[in-house]
Amino acid sequence: MSAPLTFHPAGDDDGLWQQYNALATRSFGHRVDDITRLRPHADLHVAIRADTVVAAGLGLLLPQHFGGAPVPSACLGAGCVAPEERGSRLAARLLAERLRPLQDQGAVISTLWTASTAYARHLGWEAPAPVTACSVATDDLKRAPAPPGTEDLDIAHGPTPDTERLQRELARQWNGPLQRPSWWTAWTSARHALTTYRFTPPGQPPTGLLAFAMTPRDQHGMHLAVHDFWAADPSTLHAMLAFLARHDRAATITFQRNVLPPAPLLLHTLHRYRPVLKAWHPWMLRILNPREAIRRRGWPAHPTLSAVIEVESDTGDTGNRYLLHIEAGSGELTPTSREAAVSFTRRQFAVWYAGGYPSTAAAHLAGIRYTCAQTLAALLDSTTGHQPWLPDHF
Repeated sequence: MSAPLTFHPAGDDDGLWQQYNALATRSFGHRVDDITRLRPHADLHVAIRADTVVAAGLGLLLPQHFGGAPVPSACLGAGCVAPEERGSRLAARLLAERLRPLQDQGAVISTLWTASTAYARHLGWEAPAPVTACSVATDDLKRAPAPPGTEDLDIAHGPTPDTERLQRELARQWNGPLQRPSWWTAWTSARHALTTYRFTPPGQPPTGLLAFAMTPRDQHGMHLAVHDFWAADPSTLHAMLAFLARHDRAATITFQRNVLPPAPLLLHTLHRYRPVLKAWHPWMLRILNPREAIRRRGWPAHPTLSAVIEVESDTGDTGNRYLLHIEAGSGELTPTSREAAVSFTRRQFAVWYAGGYPSTAAAHLAGIRYTCAQTLAALLDSTTGHQPWLPDHF
């Protein structure tokens, strides 16, 4: 008979952290250096059988921007289960244990990056948008036309408090980016050996932030991979692309997964539109507390909206009916027994929350049930003012 399974927070137990590190190496097939780097900032929960860590994962309580407001999120990363323990739903039990302390600390939503999309979907997470990486010929960037004013920008090496403020301001314009904590820049710079540049109009605060990694190729030249790309206006955008094109020892410029915002930047910029796109596994969102998630989110100032919606319960049984009221930039869910005009599964609710249904046609194809098309359209309009985009990886 196998030994019983128990779950524990690791706290400052060096032995549990070391076992987790060894388990992650065995599970992923390579060392996960982030475990050491994130230890001061993350919660670690472990599953133990016979005094041995057989499953574990990190959790970070970080705000994510939705509708321009920071929403407390349980960000889960580096989860692993020993190969000999797989197939027994241990991952699902561990996820519940990892979420509990973060919910106790105020998390009302949860986000993770995962290649196991079907498994996460079964547990209530859903992907609001596709994720891609993009490679562009450096010559195509070099020949891209630049608008007037691009040449006036000053380019300087290194991040500053001003560039961190710029990134936070631009992140609020999308649904999903993290409100990066103070340790984020140092962590990602060490993680990827990043070189950072700031772009500044004369006498003004920075309007652009660019960070990339360079690695040598086998024979000659180099690989250049962009990890941060934040531009406040078209002139800065073109100046950043032109600056990348100066690094012509790299035959191609690679924009890592989800680095570029979901806008037709390259489509409207390149001399020849021939980028190579690579699909990546997506980020996935789950609403842990619908009422608080609605209250904490940002909403349009106009117009006022009242609609009865139904949201599937966590058990997948009968849904919970609410009156959703949005007015003057605030939203509220109130339980009601009235008939729902729009019914969401919990996964559909997460995608709607993130602005992932750009049209009623998209919502219809996703299987959202509704009795009033006008109400559905108004609901979609309330979240699609900001597009879903998560450029942060954890």
